[in-house]
Amino acid sequence: MRAVLVVGIDPGTRRCGYGVVERTGSRLAVVESGVLAPGDHPLPRRLALLLDGLEALLSRCAPAEVAVESVFSGASARSALVLGHARGVVLAAASRAGLPVFEYAPAEAKVAVTGNGRAEKAQLVHMVRALFGVEAGLADEADAIALAVCHHARLGARRAEARAAAATPGPAVAPRAAAGQARGATPGRPGRGPPRARRAGGTA
Repeated sequence: MRAVLVVGIDPGTRRCGYGVVERTGSRLAVVESGVLAPGDHPLPRRLALLLDGLEALLSRCAPAEVAVESVFSGASARSALVLGHARGVVLAAASRAGLPVFEYAPAEAKVAVTGNGRAEKAQLVHMVRALFGVEAGLADEADAIALAVCHHARLGARRAEARAAAATPGPAVAPRAAAGQARGATPGRPGRGPPRARRAGGTA
């Protein structure tokens, strides 16, 4: 069975968490996780270092998809602006790698791991350790793993829906009557052939 690799990214300009989660069948495993910390530099330099680190990560892991945290509504205007800078770098790195990006709210990711969308950071770190044996030093790392787990759960649900739809027979279709009869029109005069079919946008 083919393994599917997803990278979850919790964006930030000072700390950017990442978690590489592999799914084989119904089994999930954390392949790699950590935090990219650009250091105490001016914002443009931090963003450049973050882009370098993300590109190296995506090149090394070769994931199928990227899951990133969306801007949550409770963020202040300043926090949302800073987060937007970091998210832009994540989107640019994924685009350069040719990877699709999927966004999830923090509460969605927490539900996927803890079952509680309002779980505290400490609870999320604890569950990541209990489920995957990962000692996340920072909550950013646990958040990123939760994002990847959330995306795998959504993928599994979409695949199950697709299988169910494929297994359900479509509605029976009755044979169509001749075009003229279906409209209640009178048959054409003897000696004339059937009406010519028309192509959309002009005559055939």
